[in-house]
Amino acid sequence: MKWFEIILVALTLLSGFIWLLDRLFLARQRAERGGLLEEKEPVAVDYARTFFPVLAAVLILRSFIAEPFRIPSSSMMPTLLIGDFILVNKFSCGLRLPINNHKVIAIGEPERGDVVVFRPPHHPDQDWIKRVIGLPGDTIAYRDNQVFVNGEPLGYQDIGPYEGRGRGAEMTGASLLREEMPGRGHEVLEITGLPFRDPGEGEWVVRPGHYFVMGDNRDRSDDSRFWGELPETQLRGKAFLIWMNWDGAAGGVGFDRIGRSIR
Repeated sequence: MKWFEIILVALTLLSGFIWLLDRLFLARQRAERGGLLEEKEPVAVDYARTFFPVLAAVLILRSFIAEPFRIPSSSMMPTLLIGDFILVNKFSCGLRLPINNHKVIAIGEPERGDVVVFRPPHHPDQDWIKRVIGLPGDTIAYRDNQVFVNGEPLGYQDIGPYEGRGRGAEMTGASLLREEMPGRGHEVLEITGLPFRDPGEGEWVVRPGHYFVMGDNRDRSDDSRFWGELPETQLRGKAFLIWMNWDGAAGGVGFDRIGRSIR
């Protein structure tokens, strides 16, 4: 995705430069040379004039308003399934420049329970998605498959066994629970008795400018329990909508997923 940003920015700047150069200088020179006969516009100028508005609109839209992402793994099941295509609100975590992700205007900050897209410190070229569990200054603990926020355990309601589908069918039989985060209840998956797997238990104090993130599929998620807190500078935006789902193993388009809000 980062290479796409670089190419998009480069093409936008190049086409804009050619179009501006033509408007300020080249068009006038053609008119002076042509006299009564109109000189043909160069192909490069024609392409620049045509594509610059489109490229600029796409760049502004995906950099500052909303950007599409595709879910490639099961770490956020059952909230997000493999094959979901989502939209991410780019200004919910502050307006940021493309490519270097530098925040230029502090509009908002993530709230506990938000599902956010980010680039993890140990894989800065990849886009990951998790749920915000801990805010700066919080003490987060994870013991016996239970999350504690500032010493208070979150409540859990057992919904029953989960039934997966398509590429997520391997999660069939996992326990489907509703995690009662204050003001933001959501569903999580839990598998008990997994051999040879580190459950990621421990306690962490979230540093200023950092967040503690976890996947909703607790036993299939590589998150802050294993690689530490997420720096605020790595945030990309807040996921808010599923606009398409495609999973060939589930028969193609999942029409029941389209238009779902992400909570």
